[in-house]
Amino acid sequence: MNVKRVLHFQEGHAGMKKLLGGKGANLAEMTNNGLPVPPGFTVSTDACREYYANGGKLPEGLFEEIRAALKQVEQRKGQQFGGSSDPLLVSVRSGSVSSMPGMMDTILNLGLNDVTVQALAQHTGNKRFAYDCYRRLIQMFANVVFDIEGIYFERLLHQLKERNGIQTDKEVPAEAWLELINQYKAIIRSKANKEFPQDVYAQLQLAVEAVFRSWNNQRAIIYRDLYSIPDEQGTAVNIQSMVFGNMGEESGTGVLFTRNPSTGENLLYGEYLTNAQGEDVVAGVRTPFPIAMLKSEMPPIHASLSQIASRLEGHYKDMQDIEFTVEKGELFILQTRNGKRTAQAAVKLAVDLVREGIITKEEALQRIEMEHLDQLLHRAIEDGEHLDVVATGLPASPGAAMGQVVFDADTAEEWSRSGKRSVLVSMETTPEDIHGVIAAEGVLTSRGGMTSHAAVVARGMGKPCVCGCEEVHIDLESRQFEAAGRTFNEGDWITLDGATGRVIAGVVALKEPEMSEELLELLKWADEVRSMKVRTNADTPEDAAKAREFGAEGIGLCRTEHMFMSPHRLPVVQAMILADSTESRKSALDQLLPMQQSDFEGIFEAMDGLPVTIRLLDPPLHEFLPKLEELLLHQEKLRAGSHLTAEAEDEWRKTDVLIRKVRNLQEMNPMLGTRGCRLGIVFPEIYEMQAIAIFRAVLACLGKGITVIPEIMIPLVGHANELQRMRELVDQAAKVVLGTQSLEYKVGTMIEVPRAALTAAAIAKHADFFSFGTNDLTQMTFGYSRDDAEGKFLAHYVDHKILPKNPFQVLDTEGVGQLIEWAVTQGRGVHPTLKTGICGEHGGDKESIFFCQQVGLDYVSCSPFRVPLARIAAAQARLSLSAPVAAGPLIVRAL
Repeated sequence: MNVKRVLHFQEGHAGMKKLLGGKGANLAEMTNNGLPVPPGFTVSTDACREYYANGGKLPEGLFEEIRAALKQVEQRKGQQFGGSSDPLLVSVRSGSVSSMPGMMDTILNLGLNDVTVQALAQHTGNKRFAYDCYRRLIQMFANVVFDIEGIYFERLLHQLKERNGIQTDKEVPAEAWLELINQYKAIIRSKANKEFPQDVYAQLQLAVEAVFRSWNNQRAIIYRDLYSIPDEQGTAVNIQSMVFGNMGEESGTGVLFTRNPSTGENLLYGEYLTNAQGEDVVAGVRTPFPIAMLKSEMPPIHASLSQIASRLEGHYKDMQDIEFTVEKGELFILQTRNGKRTAQAAVKLAVDLVREGIITKEEALQRIEMEHLDQLLHRAIEDGEHLDVVATGLPASPGAAMGQVVFDADTAEEWSRSGKRSVLVSMETTPEDIHGVIAAEGVLTSRGGMTSHAAVVARGMGKPCVCGCEEVHIDLESRQFEAAGRTFNEGDWITLDGATGRVIAGVVALKEPEMSEELLELLKWADEVRSMKVRTNADTPEDAAKAREFGAEGIGLCRTEHMFMSPHRLPVVQAMILADSTESRKSALDQLLPMQQSDFEGIFEAMDGLPVTIRLLDPPLHEFLPKLEELLLHQEKLRAGSHLTAEAEDEWRKTDVLIRKVRNLQEMNPMLGTRGCRLGIVFPEIYEMQAIAIFRAVLACLGKGITVIPEIMIPLVGHANELQRMRELVDQAAKVVLGTQSLEYKVGTMIEVPRAALTAAAIAKHADFFSFGTNDLTQMTFGYSRDDAEGKFLAHYVDHKILPKNPFQVLDTEGVGQLIEWAVTQGRGVHPTLKTGICGEHGGDKESIFFCQQVGLDYVSCSPFRVPLARIAAAQARLSLSAPVAAGPLIVRAL
């Protein structure tokens, strides 16, 4: 049975999202629930996939189906598309399955031409309104269909206003609009070498094709990559009869959230403009009014909106983002969707909806997006800081950020690549600026409101944003802006406070955020659901304490090499490395031992009663020595003097010894050389010192009444004999230090060599636990050097779909994952109580955590600030591990 490709709103419902897209499904749902939705229909996502399979052409018969559907809309409206008395005008909008605000294209007022504009003017008795609609259509059509940049049209509009001494669009008289229309047509002739089509059905066909085509525009691709939206989803096209918010002061348009999307507060939140079309609000062309003012300006409309907002939120059981238009005092709802929200609002909203009895705790947990949690703990400006505030705008997205001023998205992206932090400053952002918003630390716009493009996109990314800051006057030609009588050039430092809307000159101190009451409640619910433990990667007592504050249930990775890097220890470490004999090496190690013991005591104390996994020294020894190039340069400078002093001669000899030692330790591939357990086998006294320090710290802590659960991890094991030898060394150190003191401790290994995973059954005979070091395991499985891959070719691989994701960010379940699953199964076959976990970067990634749940790991370990994310992801994994994902025909990107 053939599935319909064109469905009227009354033929669909919310459950048809994959076919109708989010917008189309919600329009259908609202229509069938009796809300005031202008009639229309949806061209399905199936048709979009057919369009791409057909080489970028509408599939056979589709446009005839569209024309037939349009006839039914004409009958319902009592109007005729292209008619010469009361013409029907339509909007043509995209509607993807996953929300992608502003990333694809829209055309309004379609159906106007030189004849129908006259009919519209006569029917409404308002020539100014009719010509305003026509010039908007021509500009949108030129941009979307003919790919002509909007700046050409904006420049002419600006010049027209200047000539006539006009500030706003609604002041422009009909004759001036007519003049502008002719100029706009001339731009199309000049830039596209085509005429603006007078055939309204030609307009419609070109518009539908353009919306399908926009699925693969650059900004849509960037957005899909950012939010992991599949290419094969495609977009629907919604064709809907127009209603007009620009028909006078009794008309208007706006965007409404059923709750505050920045804070989650249960109050109507939004903005509107009178005598305007919807694009004016979201594009930031005019700074709109808060929705509360509508209560006094249009009381019946405000009351109806409040009632509809409550009804929609109750129906969808989530905060709604609603677009509306008022035409001559009559309210119409043009769209509803689950609203984009900040991380703080997402958490508060989820908890509030549970408390209000609207959703369950489990539903609340499943709604939390990991991207939000990753952004949740926003930094803020330190209390008591002296602030040089130069301007204040709308607080569009919370958090504080500082960076160097940049005026365009490309430069922001370029600076980001070179490690420079920037703040993107613009009159208003457009969807084409998405890559710059991603690259910048924050966004400042001089126009636009709380629901403008910049605000919505920044909120979704968790970036601070200040919008509608009219005190900032931008001069793009000079690459500078003026505020408070001062000039700021590109490259100058500013700070944004997205919570208050303040723009601050220079750099200020920022403080780390605190856990909200709602987040603590949500985390408590997550802990009740999840089965996997969440540990942390911490090398200092301070990191350990912070992780425990965030709910870590132990340390999954404590890297001892980081303890050797402090300035007062490094000379002792270097003396140990440079030692010519075992005795002199042990002498240096004897100096390091109490330092290591002190480190371990601090960490054990911070994690009182929780397990602590300590990895013995892992990196090659040359990392603790100066670089050879620096030593040679230093020696050359000493030689440059014609006569060396005795002191300089002694320095030269020491440097020469160091150079020889560094050369002796040099390896062709040090990351695969003498490091990890190989180092401990060749120089067992190093691991022996560390083991003794651990057990002495245990005794000291037990004497203070601290409960210690030590786990000693041997790194880089590739053969069972390596672990057997090193375990014997650790057990012997325990006997020497502990004597008759009873202590349960574990010895295990980090599985980071593919051979270790493949021979897990043999290795498990000597291990109490496996900790998967997914960073190295990924490197060795792929044969990639992480630094080289990420710096050279990996981004290209991901962009061109050679790899679906960066495997160092999201675990490669097909390759690396198979090794992990095999090692767990084989290891537990020999050692049924074998504890397993991961401690690489993947321990804080949602997709990777889902995989860990699937293969039965006992815990994940991540950085302290990702512990809350991992706790909720582990709960989500337990609740909805195997949710099926429907596949569709692949839409190939144009490269």
